[in-house]
This record gives sequence, C-alpha cells and structure tokens, in this order.
Amino acid sequence: MPAAGPRLLYVTDLAYPARGRRYCDEDIFLTSRLREHFDLALCHPLDAAALMDGFDAVVIRNSGPVLGYQEAYDAFRARALSEGTRVYNPLTGRADMAGKQYLLELTAAGFPVIPTVDRAEDLHLLPAAERYVVKPRLGADSIGLEIVPADRLRDLADGTVLVQPCVDFAYEVSFYFVDHDFQYALYAPDATQRWRLEPYEPTPEDLEFARRFIDWNGLEHGIQRVDACRAPDGGLLLVELEDLNPYLSLDALTDGTREAFVAAMTKSLRRFVGSGPGPARD
Repeated sequence: MPAAGPRLLYVTDLAYPARGRRYCDEDIFLTSRLREHFDLALCHPLDAAALMDGFDAVVIRNSGPVLGYQEAYDAFRARALSEGTRVYNPLTGRADMAGKQYLLELTAAGFPVIPTVDRAEDLHLLPAAERYVVKPRLGADSIGLEIVPADRLRDLADGTVLVQPCVDFAYEVSFYFVDHDFQYALYAPDATQRWRLEPYEPTPEDLEFARRFIDWNGLEHGIQRVDACRAPDGGLLLVELEDLNPYLSLDALTDGTREAFVAAMTKSLRRFVGSGPGPARD
C-alpha cells in the first residue's frame, strides 16, 4: 500500500446558517480537493479538542462565530497551545482571532482603518457623523452590532464596545491571501447587497494597502481576508482583518482562479505540516 499522507482534521460546521451564503458548499468542495493530497477527516468545532490527537494538523475553516461555542473554543485553544498542536491558521493571529480590539491598536498607530474608540472620553477623536456603529469587542458576523445617533454614544461607550463613524462608502472589497501571497479580490458593487460579489482587479496601491495588514499580523502560514471599504475621498479603509476562519466566496470566482487557490492552499498546508514538530503519530 502507498504510504499514508499527512493527516488533517478539518473543522467546520456544515449546518451553520449563514445569511446569503452556504458555508457547507465551500467546505464540501475544498475537502473533496484536499483529500487528493491528505488523509482528511471532518469534525464539528465542538468535537475538535477530543479528536485532534494523532492528526498532523487541525485546519479551522467555516466553523461559525466562536461566540456560539466560546467555552469549547477556549478549551480547544488552551489544549492546542499547551500540546504544540499545529493549527491552521496558527493561534498567534493578532486580528479577529483575538477579538476586535486590534481596530483600536491600528487606529492609534495611524493605519488606514475606520477610526475606532471604545471610551466616552475618546469620542472626540472620531470624525463627526450623523450615525455611528457600535459593536462588541468579541463580535462576529454582525452579532450585537447597532447603528445609533451621536446622542447615544456616551451611554454606550463604556469600554466593552467599539465605536466607529458610519462611513458613506462606495463599495466594500476583500483581498484574500494564502500565507503572504495575494490570491484574488472580490467586491460588492452594490452596497445594499453585501454578499453579491464580483471579481475585482486591484491596483498596485490597493495591494500595498492590503499587504500592510498582512505584514502587521505576522502569520507565516494560513488564509487571511482583508476587508476594506472605498471611502468618499477615494482611499481604502480597513473594515476587518479576518484571520481565524474567513469565508472565501469561492463560488464567485472563475474556474481558473478557484483552481489556483486550491493549489496555493495545498502547497501552504504541505509547508505547514512540515514546518516543525507536531503531535506524535502511532
């Protein structure tokens, strides 16, 4: 018999009810292709900690917002870190993987991000706007997000939420990376239909913008999505840096781009599995 390939535990919630998207279709497609190169098993995020022993790596994909299973995720994360389990994406991410507070850090550091504060005494640092976005530090998938008038901000900005001005953007655009390599970009030309995505041809300036955040995050392996909006002045502002389980919108790609992404992810996983010690194999 041929030698067994690297063993991957692929974590996904195939039943997650995403709005306007079918996460399960993406993972069914990806696992069907990755199975050509790896010994692969799927599991629900609630089962990952119990099943991860003996696999060469755990691949976290469309596992849904961690808020839905926070205790189980924290236990999985703690165990994986203590046992040196390879997790893809690595658990050292500084962005959404660790909550939304990175938006405060990036604002303070002068990065091109939607201005963000969390305390009433800092509200004066935000540009004046008719409406503001208020969202939890640990929010995901718009859970807990509110749009409120300025006169409500002082009561809400108590350090547990983030406050941003509502930006009258032209469109949202996302840049997708495997490791540090750009793969493709998609955008929503109609701002009222966020998930009706089309291929986007980035300019050199667009890619320079996106790479700043990839470099800042410092992940050597994995899939990241840089979400941005085109501001009224024509520049891009960061909306979100997704470094835990970014949805990839593979169904919006051409066949060639989709195949190129699968090839890049396969190569990345091979490098990752061979990057250092992992759990012992029987």
